[in-house]
Amino acid sequence: MKTLFRRFSTALAALAIAGVPLAAGAVDPFEIDVLLPITGSASFYAVAEQQSLHIIEDDVNKRGGIGGRPIKFAISDDQSDAKVDVQLAGTILAKHPAVLLGPTLTAQCNAVMPLVKEDGPATWCFTPGPRPVSGGYVFAFGADTSHTTAVSMHYLKARGITRIGMISSTDASGQDGDKSVDAAAAAENIQLLGHEHFNPTDISVTAQLVRLKSMTPQAIVVWTTGTPFGTVLRAIQELGIDVPVVSTNGNITYGQMKQYRAFLPKDLWFPGAAFLDPVRLEDKGVIAAVKTFNDGIAAQGGKPDWGNNNCYDGARLFVEALKKYGPNATATQVRDYVASVQNWPGINGRYDFVKEPQRGLGDSSIVMVRWNSVSDSWTALSKPGGQPL
Repeated sequence: MKTLFRRFSTALAALAIAGVPLAAGAVDPFEIDVLLPITGSASFYAVAEQQSLHIIEDDVNKRGGIGGRPIKFAISDDQSDAKVDVQLAGTILAKHPAVLLGPTLTAQCNAVMPLVKEDGPATWCFTPGPRPVSGGYVFAFGADTSHTTAVSMHYLKARGITRIGMISSTDASGQDGDKSVDAAAAAENIQLLGHEHFNPTDISVTAQLVRLKSMTPQAIVVWTTGTPFGTVLRAIQELGIDVPVVSTNGNITYGQMKQYRAFLPKDLWFPGAAFLDPVRLEDKGVIAAVKTFNDGIAAQGGKPDWGNNNCYDGARLFVEALKKYGPNATATQVRDYVASVQNWPGINGRYDFVKEPQRGLGDSSIVMVRWNSVSDSWTALSKPGGQPL
């Protein structure tokens, strides 16, 4: 028997030296499905999102993965198209995974949410636009637009700006912005002089902006993302409109700032987050999270961007839940784990999913920032909540 055991051990050693896996199941990657806009109008997000996922993947695998299995983010290209998301999500959900990450845009997440039934999967959308049901399986990135617009309007009012114009796209993101800005402006007693709309595929918005300019607003709110945002900014520059422009945090990207450099307004403001200007951070837990994040992005030759941000904290939380329950974790276990998280330090601040269900963040996570074209970086304009510095 001893001789047989020695021969068996010798054979195993030989296989290991030859690079033959001894137990394929033990080292098979644990795949986590992700819907990203690798192509299409929102593709500028995907590069940054992949950088963030790589940080998490690398960190988790260095520490043993999930139940001894390395994690792998299995990315599917949704082409920035909600119809494609529905097709891809249908295939993914048929496998009954515990989690699903993405998609990136509001319309895309709204299309996927109805597919997520009472048994999951736990899903983290990379956009603040959707309105997930409290206690459900869908979570959304960041404070919702009622918070971001409230902070934006509070900042404007504190700066003495009480008359604004607005232009928004007719897609789901723009419609969500319409309602939120209307409510937030009214709450701050800010007069909305005019409210123009355009189709995201329009190549000109000159007529709409001419009407807004004639009303002499003190600032203009532009509620759209991606290529349509550039269309509006170009028209603002061509018409000589010289007032602050406030937009959604969906446009906080270096790629867009570089692409639109020739026609960016002098004052371009966004409801952002403290990690964009980390010298102002005070919470040690958040500082540590931001350092890991920033170092990971720098190691890949990048600078922290909103596209890096919109997936990072959510993916980390989902992976934490998977590590706790192991490779056989259920969607319900992941959902319940995240839903109970309080005082968790992320790069956007301290998360509290009991106070802010399905999101974890509210007004206190939002810092108004401006694009600084001299330093090619974001500069904080306010304290958390919108009070000017």
